[in-house]
Order: sequence, then C-alpha cells, then structure tokens
Amino acid sequence: MEFRSYMDQALDEARAAGARGEVPVGAVIVAPDGRVVARAGNRTRELADPTAHAEVLAIRAACAAAGSERLPGHDLYVTLEPCPMCAAAISFARIARLYYGAADPKSGGVAQGARVFAHPQCHHVPEVYDGIGGGEAERLLKGFFAGRRE
Repeated sequence: MEFRSYMDQALDEARAAGARGEVPVGAVIVAPDGRVVARAGNRTRELADPTAHAEVLAIRAACAAAGSERLPGHDLYVTLEPCPMCAAAISFARIARLYYGAADPKSGGVAQGARVFAHPQCHHVPEVYDGIGGGEAERLLKGFFAGRRE
C-alpha cells in the first residue's frame, strides 16, 4: 500500500480551531482501509474542558464510531507533538502510527518532556513519525500566539 499523508486535513482542523479562538491544533484519525473516521480541532475554551485537545476529541469520535475503546491499525495525524495526556490516550487507544507536525519543546510528551512512550509503564507504543507538515503547523501556531501578544 502506498503512503498517503492526511496532514493537510489535520491542518484544516487546526486552522478552524484558530478561527474559533482555540490554539490551532488539528487531528485526523485514519482507519486501516484509508477512510478518515474522525477529525477534530482543539475545543478546550469552547467546551470549558481542559481535556478537549484535538487528539482526545478525535480518539473519542473514532472509538464511538468503531464501538470500541481501541483503534488497532489506525493512524493519527496531528499538527503538534502530543502532550503527555494525549500521548497516554494514544497508547490506551492502541493507535498504530502517530504522525505529527511541529515539535513542542514546552509541552510535548513524545520526543520532548515526559516522553510517555519511553516509559516501561506504557503498554503500547505506536510507530512515530515527526515533522510531517511541521513548517505549516509551526507557522499557524506562531501566528496565533503573535496575534495574542499584540
């Protein structure tokens, strides 16, 4: 099967989140057959829910659609390196592959900071691919935060 990136759709979700005043992070979950089964952008402010990160919302929707708490064989595309909470949710959901855009030196939980997947307590470690669409994701985030400082 030929590799196809779904990061453009995750970036669309990030742009929509930014337009809503949320931190512009978007996520897309793809089933083993290549169908997009869930997509989401951050909604922490809108839902007054600190767990309403794009990854968690997409995982919830994909699990509901699958009728299962696990998503074996599924891919997750997210525009920013997942935080420790999201990395744990990715592990619990048994996501097969994680593709993320921009690194998050401040709050990341995959390659930075907590490095959740490196802990012996982590029951499932997905394949991880970073830097996919990272330049555009970083531009969205920097533009969003620069606008907040003005």
